[in-house]
Amino acid sequence: MGVIKLSVVIITYNEEQNIGRCIESVGDIADDILVVDSHSRDRTLEVAEEMGATVMTHEFIGHVEQKNYALAQAKYDHVLSLDADEALSLELISAISKIKSNWNADAFKFNRLNHFCGKWIKHGLWYPDRKIRLWDRRKGQWGGTNPHDKVIMQKGAKVKFVRADILHYTVREIDEYIGQINKFSAIQAAQLTAQGFKPTFFHLYVKPLYKFWLAYFLRLGFLDGWRGYLIARGQAWGIYLRYAKIRKVRRK
Repeated sequence: MGVIKLSVVIITYNEEQNIGRCIESVGDIADDILVVDSHSRDRTLEVAEEMGATVMTHEFIGHVEQKNYALAQAKYDHVLSLDADEALSLELISAISKIKSNWNADAFKFNRLNHFCGKWIKHGLWYPDRKIRLWDRRKGQWGGTNPHDKVIMQKGAKVKFVRADILHYTVREIDEYIGQINKFSAIQAAQLTAQGFKPTFFHLYVKPLYKFWLAYFLRLGFLDGWRGYLIARGQAWGIYLRYAKIRKVRRK
């Protein structure tokens, strides 16, 4: 097969603080860098263009839909998809460089290491947080439920795990995390409401408690200190908010 050509695809909206780090990390392995932006109001576009990326503007149509649109615009069939607040670790840069010379699967899955309020989180439900991010677009595309998108490969596709990390710079401040929980729970609630979903006592009360227990105790989130507690509590709260918002809409 020889060395394949690789397109790196990134969707953005007001990512001036992150996009430079993301693009810089893929500089040695990308043959094409495409940024699809949703009308940012900061310097996201200027920074991306200055760093050599091809920039397109497209109205945001949902996380899954926007990423599939961007995927279709890529120059090459072999793609690496990143969020603007992500970057490749040095180990992953080296691994992808080798994969380009020996592409022996349909998709590749990596761990994602999350940076939260000044520290890397290595326990709980946030690690290893494995994601398919490098694949042949002819064999799979984005799916899942907004805003929690995921790559879904065709039946029979070969997926290999590579032990190297995507670095995810999640939030810098606690207020930002709280706002993120509220935003994402609203998106999920809207989608589930449109599908006619009816939350029960189990969804509102049992599921959030189980999520906290799983993240904080079973998956050792407490080893990440107060951050681990905050993350686990936030995950439980996000589930409760999602279903509470559905119930509120249905009652109206």
